[in-house]
Amino acid sequence: MGSMSLIHWLILAAIVLILFGGRGKISDIMGDVAKGIKSFKKGMSDDEAAPSQTVKTIDSQPGVTVSPTEQSKAG
Repeated sequence: MGSMSLIHWLILAAIVLILFGGRGKISDIMGDVAKGIKSFKKGMSDDEAAPSQTVKTIDSQPGVTVSPTEQSKAG
């Protein structure tokens, strides 16, 4: 009962072949998942390597009004 019998190994091999073998839809999905994980890891490492961006603020002057058309032109 503690060890796996021949039937268990055959079932396990069949599941592995279904998931990873051949050119079936499931193997394509597993490949897409692997590509997604690699892309995610690459994106995370790119974020860490990118320099931090400073946020610039624009101070408004009291008493100065700007029309909405001037705001869109300045934008």
